[in-house]
Amino acid sequence: MTGAPRILPCGDCAISVDFGNVIDVDVNDRVRRLDVALAGVGVPGLVETVPTYRALMVHFNPLTTDYEALCRIILDLAAQTGGAGEARRRWRVPVVYGADFGIDLEDMAAFAGLSVPDFIEAHAAPVYTVMMIGFLPGFSYLGGLDPRLQRPRRDVPRLKVPASSVSIGGAQTAIGSNECPSGWHLIGRTPAIPFLRGRDPVFLFDAGDEICLRPMAVSDWDRLAARAAEGDAVVERIA
Repeated sequence: MTGAPRILPCGDCAISVDFGNVIDVDVNDRVRRLDVALAGVGVPGLVETVPTYRALMVHFNPLTTDYEALCRIILDLAAQTGGAGEARRRWRVPVVYGADFGIDLEDMAAFAGLSVPDFIEAHAAPVYTVMMIGFLPGFSYLGGLDPRLQRPRRDVPRLKVPASSVSIGGAQTAIGSNECPSGWHLIGRTPAIPFLRGRDPVFLFDAGDEICLRPMAVSDWDRLAARAAEGDAVVERIA
């Protein structure tokens, strides 16, 4: 979608600025550029913005914000924010694949018609984009999954999935945060903790960041997990 976004009212104090209905890096770029631009113009009564895959939710105070004026500002900014986006942060994130850390890995590899080593190589090869943060604090939805690795979600979700799991659901892959129920397929886990109260920063990743996954040995897990629990990010910024 390359034209003007749709403005969709959400009650009397929020609107959704809709750029499309696809998982697409270019659409996601437009969402994030509008988010940055809107934050820079100082709209009276603007409460919060929430970027997602393909839309920006804009929360505002209806007592101090002129709705029609806000819509005009948004459409004007959306028309002006084309071209290259801002420089992205890029992180190298360690992941243990398979065994107790990714109990669905062998089944996922078989479904894709790949050996386990080839599946891991294919999953770790892309430079992923954090398309959005959501569902749980710090849960990072990543764009860029190899189409060969896609698979519909499980028919029966698990009630408990370990914190920091790396998983696949449909056309998406993700780095989880807290322990939670999930119907996604578990292929690995990172010792990094995407959301940790009391750490600076509380959140490791932001929408728009780039993620490179690095397969790591099981023997390194305890050491890195202990460091992460003490507040060490255990991820490497490479750009």
